[in-house]
Amino acid sequence: MSRTHVVVGAGIVGSTLAELLANDGQDVIVITRSGSGPTHKNIKRIAADVSDLSKLLQIAPSAVAIYNCANPPYHQWAKEWPPIAGSFLGYAEKTGAVLVTCSNLYGYGPVDVPMTESLPLKAPGAKGKVRAQMWLDAKALHDAGRIKATEVRGSDYVCAGEQSRVGTRVMPKILAGKPVQVLGKIDVKHTWTYPLDVARLMQIVATDSKAWGKAWHVPSNEAKTQKELVTELAAVAGIKNPKLSSVPNAIWNLLALFNPLMKALKETAYQMQRPYILDESAARKAFGMQPTEWKLILKEVVADTRSSMK
Repeated sequence: MSRTHVVVGAGIVGSTLAELLANDGQDVIVITRSGSGPTHKNIKRIAADVSDLSKLLQIAPSAVAIYNCANPPYHQWAKEWPPIAGSFLGYAEKTGAVLVTCSNLYGYGPVDVPMTESLPLKAPGAKGKVRAQMWLDAKALHDAGRIKATEVRGSDYVCAGEQSRVGTRVMPKILAGKPVQVLGKIDVKHTWTYPLDVARLMQIVATDSKAWGKAWHVPSNEAKTQKELVTELAAVAGIKNPKLSSVPNAIWNLLALFNPLMKALKETAYQMQRPYILDESAARKAFGMQPTEWKLILKEVVADTRSSMK
C-alpha cells in the first residue's frame, strides 16, 4: 500500500501541510511550477505543470491522497483553475487517491447569515463560480463512486506574508508605527482562519472516510472586526493606538484601473462590507478539532512579520 502523499502548491497552507505529513513519518511529494517547497528528509520537491495528468501519474503512480493547495494568480482563476482541477479529478480516479481540496468561501456569494456547509453555492462572480464548480464536479464523481473527494473551506487567513490581508500591507506598517489603510469596513465582524488549522484539517479528512463526499469549514476563532484585529496585533507588538482607516471606494476604483489584483478584489468586496461569519461547528463536532489559540496566533503573526523585515 502506498504511503505517498502528493501536495500540490507550496504556499503557506501547502508548505505547512507537507511539513505536518513529513513530521508524521509520511513520504511527501511537493509539486509546484518552480520546484519550491519546504526542506525535510521525507519531502521530495518536483517542478511540474500539474494541469498535465500524464505528468502527475509519472511523478506519483499511486498515493494515499492528493492535496490541492495550488494558488493560480488571483485574476487568472477563471482561465487557470479548470484544467488544473480536471487533472486532479483524473488523478484521483486513476489512482484511487483521496482528493483533498483547500478552498474558500467564495462559492457561497453574498450572505446575511453565518455560513454553514449546507448553504447553496450561488456566487454571482467569476471567481466564486469557478470555486463552486470545482466542488460540484468533484462531488458528482464522488457520488458516482468514481473518486473519493473532500474539501476544506476557510475564511480570510490571518498570518504574515502576502496570502493574508494583514500580512504585507498591514503588519509592516504597524511595526513601523505608520498609519494603515485596509480594504472594506473596519467595524464589521469577520471570521479569520489560521493557515495551520487549514493544514491540520486537510490532514485529518484525507484519511477519515466519514469526511469524504462532504465539504468542511475550518475551525476558526471568534469573529473580529478589522479594527479589533489590527488593534490586538499592535498590542502584542507593544504598539498602542494604531491609526487605521479604510481605503475610499474612489481610490479603490482608481487602483483597479491599473492593478489586476485590486480589480479582481472588487468582485468579492462584499465580504468586507457586511458581517462575514463562518459556522465551523460541524468539523469541531466530527473530528474533535479546535482552532489554534487566538493569542498564540497573534504572537506568531507579529514574530513572523518581524523576522521577514530583518
